[in-house]
Amino acid sequence: MKILTYKEPGYARFIKNLDRKAVPTDDLYTIVADIIANVKQRGNKALFEYTEKFDGLKLTSRSLYVTDAELEEAQTLVDDDTKAAIAAAKKNIHAFAKRSMRKDWKYKNSQGAEVGERFVPYDRVGVYIPGGKAPLMSTALMTAAFAQAAGVPQILASTPAGPDGKVNPALLYALKESGVTEIIKVGGAQAIAAMALGTSTVNSVEKIFGPGNSFVVEAKRQLVGAVSIDLLPGPSEVLVIADKTANAAFIAADLLAQAEHGGDSIVGFISDSKTLITQVQKQIEKQMKTLSRINYIKDVLKKGTFILQVKNLDEAVEICNQFAPEHLSLIVAEESEEHWLQKIRTAGAIYVGNFSAVAVGDFLAGPSHTLPTGGSGKSFSGIRADQFQRRTSIVRMDQKSVQKSLKHVQQFARVEGLDAHGKSVEIRAKA
Repeated sequence: MKILTYKEPGYARFIKNLDRKAVPTDDLYTIVADIIANVKQRGNKALFEYTEKFDGLKLTSRSLYVTDAELEEAQTLVDDDTKAAIAAAKKNIHAFAKRSMRKDWKYKNSQGAEVGERFVPYDRVGVYIPGGKAPLMSTALMTAAFAQAAGVPQILASTPAGPDGKVNPALLYALKESGVTEIIKVGGAQAIAAMALGTSTVNSVEKIFGPGNSFVVEAKRQLVGAVSIDLLPGPSEVLVIADKTANAAFIAADLLAQAEHGGDSIVGFISDSKTLITQVQKQIEKQMKTLSRINYIKDVLKKGTFILQVKNLDEAVEICNQFAPEHLSLIVAEESEEHWLQKIRTAGAIYVGNFSAVAVGDFLAGPSHTLPTGGSGKSFSGIRADQFQRRTSIVRMDQKSVQKSLKHVQQFARVEGLDAHGKSVEIRAKA
């Protein structure tokens, strides 16, 4: 762990480096660009070659998709407690989604024209579910279930299968319960390219959702234009800001929970209390000994964890807004919670108070856990139901409102040198 106090010489430099930009390295850009170009040119052939190379799985056009038989088998293999957990999460997600969807509206402007907006679901979207270390059935819910709530009729899911061609039954069950209509057994940047560009057997989608490793995130970024994307959600991050009122055991548990994602995960803790920092360090050492993914945790603690002692909470909030964490846990004196909450501008999700466990948000609470990482929280927000809606503006006029608009339109047309624009209104006003 990197542990620094505001008094140390390297502190200012470390803080400056926390101001991140979600920009790829040259090598990452080139590798992903080559994958996309290959899939665009060679379609399934490229897709199958990459799947064999990276996942050890030989696919064909027939075995590319999860079958109805596999979904039915998953239904029988998943235990009742898992089904109940999935149902509870979906219920909360749908309730949250329904409240955040945009609704049609209209009004009459100053000239009497009726203007408004109409919102309809996308026809076909893609959701990416990472594979590898764990069957992320929660990510299936936190992407596809939002599409389901928004009324998207076609939902294509992409997730890597094992070398045996199998996808975890709990993940398959969660995908089906979330309204997914097709599932392909492909992962990585090649999966994003296939969903965006299409192949002979994969119909392209209009928008892609979901988290992934740096290659997946970069593929989404490069394919904007060919397809719309949700955000840039990469490896997991958590930042905890706490004062002396915080529970050290709770903080350590949240830090360890995010560290067990492994890989390039980032775990940060900032406090103005030296005593609390010491207590949290002791709790980390104590709790990690009981956890099954200790090797992943040790790796993240070594390479991706920092603890900072700041002068005051104002400085902690300033660092947070610069860092733009995926998850922020804000644990301060109850009477000042709202004061500090109002100062946070860039966090993907905020968990307020000692008892607001980040893991509840990851699995159950309702808001999506697919959130911006790598500093992209300054530009993006997490997945929302309204991202699955296509917006269209509506204008309806009668002759009276055209006549009231004519003078101003003619002025715009004169200044911009667009006389045909002016005449298209004038002909209606004088009809």
